Amino acid sequence: MMKESFCPEETYALGKSLGEAAKPGDVICLNGDLGVGKTVFTQGFAAGLGITEPVNSPTFTIVQQYDDGRLPLYHFDVYRIGDVSEMDEIGYEDCFYGDGVCLIEWSNLIEEILPEHVTSVTIEKDLEKGFDYRKITVEET
Repeated sequence: MMKESFCPEETYALGKSLGEAAKPGDVICLNGDLGVGKTVFTQGFAAGLGITEPVNSPTFTIVQQYDDGRLPLYHFDVYRIGDVSEMDEIGYEDCFYGDGVCLIEWSNLIEEILPEHVTSVTIEKDLEKGFDYRKITVEET
């Protein structure tokens, strides 16, 4: 599925709709350059799960857990991972294969440990279509 977003509110709304449809064990791989709207998408996704607390990118903590929605959300930002073995130290398997939902920013950096079936969300800019334009591609693998 490919969606076009022309403002942050539309990116948020798409994230929210995917959050509303999320099931236990889902792993969402979120990729795109810096500043494309991954955090806005994630905030919408969290809202779709019923999470009301503020959601920000866990760049320095690697993972942030939110428990106040209908499912736990494990929000990973692996941009600063130097080696995939660092994921073992934070117990990623409990998150990936648990009863919650994982949303992983920069998942391409840890492809070798991802579950076989994930949902890949790629957000891309196209400045020719406007500053706030985003092409959002959602693929199941």
